[in-house]
Formats: sequence, structure tokens, C-alpha cells
Amino acid sequence: MRYILCVSLFLCLISLKVHAATEINSYSSFISTISGKNNKAKVNAIAWLSKTDNTMRQKTIFSAWVKGKLYINKADNQLYRIEKAHSEMNAFSIDNGQITIIKNKQGFKKIRVNNKLRNGLKIQLAILDLTNKSPLLREQAIKILMGKVDFHLYTVMKKYNEIEKNTIVKQQYQLVFANYQARNSLGEEQRNAVVLLGKEKHPIVYQTLTEVVTNSQDSHVVAAAKNGLEAYKQQQRLYAGVETVFFGLSLGSVLALAGIGLAITFGVMGVINMAHGELIMIGAYTTYVLQQLMPNHLAVALILSIPAAFIVSGCIGIMIEQGVIRHLYGRPLETLLATFGISLILQQAVRSVFSPLNRSVITPEFMSGSLTLNPMLLFTYNRLYIIFFCLAVFLLLLTILKKTPLGLQVRAVSQNRPMARAMGIHSQRVDALTFGLGSGIAGIAGVALSQLTNVGPNMGQSYIIDSFMVVVFGGVGNLWGTLVAGLSLGIFNKFLEPWFGAVLSKIMVLIFIILFIQKKPKGLFPQRGRTADS
Repeated sequence: MRYILCVSLFLCLISLKVHAATEINSYSSFISTISGKNNKAKVNAIAWLSKTDNTMRQKTIFSAWVKGKLYINKADNQLYRIEKAHSEMNAFSIDNGQITIIKNKQGFKKIRVNNKLRNGLKIQLAILDLTNKSPLLREQAIKILMGKVDFHLYTVMKKYNEIEKNTIVKQQYQLVFANYQARNSLGEEQRNAVVLLGKEKHPIVYQTLTEVVTNSQDSHVVAAAKNGLEAYKQQQRLYAGVETVFFGLSLGSVLALAGIGLAITFGVMGVINMAHGELIMIGAYTTYVLQQLMPNHLAVALILSIPAAFIVSGCIGIMIEQGVIRHLYGRPLETLLATFGISLILQQAVRSVFSPLNRSVITPEFMSGSLTLNPMLLFTYNRLYIIFFCLAVFLLLLTILKKTPLGLQVRAVSQNRPMARAMGIHSQRVDALTFGLGSGIAGIAGVALSQLTNVGPNMGQSYIIDSFMVVVFGGVGNLWGTLVAGLSLGIFNKFLEPWFGAVLSKIMVLIFIILFIQKKPKGLFPQRGRTADS
């Protein structure tokens, strides 16, 4: 009995000591608490600091802490913001803003943060941003606080809304208020809030209206919530379809870029180039190499990689044509076997130079992020740029073939080679330049592809079959057919993926093309002229 009493007394003393240690009544006790290991006490510390009047200190500490850049100096027991805790790096004092050079990184201890603390810090930062001068930051702060509003914050935001002048920010406030009232009000006020929510596209609408349907006892409120949910689902299906079309267009743009180059070498010259995928791969590796040479200028490196990939892949294509293809014209099966061997050689050469491992190409800042049209619909910038890039390359190539002497000679040789020779056209030079042009376009396709996937020795193999499907489906040698076929097959593929999966959807696309070719052997837009008629 005496032993039990002693243990109980000991536990009581420990609990009192812990409570005393975690009680926060000053800035020094706040620092002591967040530098400890008690996460519950750290939550209380965040709440204590948020109630102080020094908003600048709050924002500095919270922003550094949430990014994992908050440290405590063991020597003076003060907080510092440090980008990288290494010797000779700068440490910025939270209290006086002075810069200290780190002599011994062991003298600084990092203030740890977990997901729960990080969420709490983001909420406090959002509350501070409600009074920010930037309307964009105020809008973002309201979006972060959506669904996390209690009565106290609801009252505060009501006051801020009264002095708010920006229309977009005021709309966000109205959505917050409607969401809060739908959850916490009763009667007419709740029904009006539910009706207003049903017209919005924010993801929280579905969650709130579902809770209202489940928990509300008011039949009118439940009916309004069900109507709002149905309207929300209809909008969601509509925008999901638009988003699927967008992803299909981005995929189709890559297929079109890959197919355009093949349409020239296969459609115009009659060469079955199985190394076309490797020329795409070389363009992607050119992008990777330029990024390694210019690590601090990623955007410039990507822009320079477009002409560089065209030149590198085009020169390799000309060497292939001069060394192998020129001896095999009129023998398509031999060109297939020869170019297949070349593809294996190019793959092994890349493995020897860059290793068999995949390489990652960094997306520049201007292609990062997304264009948000509404909460249900957003377009990623990298895919959006690829769509426009595909159209620009297509129009440029079409202009070259229609408006330049080279384009005229290419069309003349492809339609009637003997007559073109009789007119003084050097057909062998035209063949080399045409093959180089198609190979260069393949290299440009590799630049676009590097922004969507990792760069590796086998990446071209994934697109060679797709490229042939695009060319055959669109009409051999027809550039407009290649563009339409690439975009339509990309959209078709993306619509099938949710039902059949990525692999089975590709198989179904292939079956569709086989059945289509049975009915229209010359494709969507058959080539016209003597060559097509023969």
C-alpha cells in the first residue's frame, strides 16, 4: 500500500513538472517549448504566439518554421532563420534581423515540424495574410481557411469583409460565410446558404452539402442540398470531360510531333525508319545535356534545345540516309531491317555515354504550375505549351514544304522522281535533306517529350509504333492527316483509359485502326497524285 502511494505521488509530481514546463507565459518560454520534443506543447506555443501583438515576428517565425528553416542558437538561446545549416553560411536573427556567420553548425539546433504542426502553421499564416496588401495573397489565404473557420474566425472575417474592396476577394468571403452558415445555422439562413453553395464549384461544396443531407432534420434544407449536389455533380462531369480532352490533346500533340517527322521519311520517301524513335530519344538527351551545361538558366537551356535537337537529330538522320538508306530505296523490307539495327546501335551508344539509368529533365519555372479557370478546371502549363508548340512546328513545316524551293523539290521528287531528275533536280541531295528534315522534327518531338516523362535509352521504343499508327491512320504522306490523326488518337486514348486502363486502351486503339484500315486502306486523308494512284 505504501509503495502504491509513493508511485502515485511520484507520478503527480512528474505531471505537475511537465505542466509547469509546458506553460507558456513569455517569449523565452515559447522558445524553450518549441525547441523541445513535446508536440502537444508546440501546438499550444503556436496558439500563444498567434495571440501576441507582434505580427511581424509571428509571420517570420511561422514561415521559417513551416519551411523547416527555423533554428535555435544554443549559445544565446535565440531563434534564427537559416537556408542551409552549413559552415560559413548566413544565419538571420528573428529578433533583431542581424546576420551571423555560422562557424560551427553543431551550435544550431533545428526546430522540428510534423504534418500536424505544419497544418497549424499554414492556418496561422493564412490568418495573417487576410490583411495583406496583395489581393492575390488575401484570396489564397481565404482558400486555405475554407472549411477551417470557427465562430471567432468567422467574426473576424466578417469585419475584414466589410472593408474589403476587391470583388474577387469578396466573392471568396461570401463562399466562406455560406459554407459556415450551411454547417452551423438553422432555418431560412441555412437554406439560403445551401442554395448559394449549390451554385459554386469549390471542392468543399460537395463535402458540406453531403454533411447537410446526412445531418439536417429540415426537409427543405435537405431538398436544397440534394439539388445543389446534383448541380455540382453535373458541372463536375462536364469539366472532367473538358479536362480529358485537354490531356488527350497534349498526348496527341506529342504523337503528332513524332508522326510528322515519320510522315516525311515514310510517307514521302517510302522508307520504313525503325530508328525514328531513337531520333526522338536523341532530341530528349540534347535537352538534358543543355540543362547540365546551363544549370542556372533552365528556361534558356530549354529554348536553345529546340534548334540544337533539330540540328543534332537532323545531322544523324542525314548520316543514316547517306550511309545506309540511299542504297536501299525501293526495298522497304531491307530498310526496315537496316534501320532496326541502327536503332539498337543508337540505344547502346546512349547507354555507353549516359548509362542505362533514366535522366530527369527539370521543367523551367515558366512551364511549372497550372492555369486555373475555376476550382473544377485547371490546365497545366507544360501540357498547354506543348499543344501550342506542336501547332507552331506543324505550321512552320507546312510553310517550308509549300513556300520554299526545298519544299517544291521534295514534292516534285515524291510525286515523280524521273520527271524531277529530268527537270534538273538533284534527287539524291533532296532525299538527304528530306530525311534530315524528318529526323530533325523527331528531335524536336523529343524536346517536348522530355517535359512529360523521364529521358532514357528506351523512351523512343514507346513511340515508334504510335508514330506509325498516326501516319497510317491519317494518310501516308499527308501532313494535315498526320496532325488530325495524332490529336484524335490522343483524345480517343484518354477517353478509354478510365474504363480499360492504359495498356488495354492502347490495344483497343490499335484494333480500331486495323479495322479502319480494312475499310479505308489509304487513311483519313489519302495522298493524291501519280504516286498515290499507282
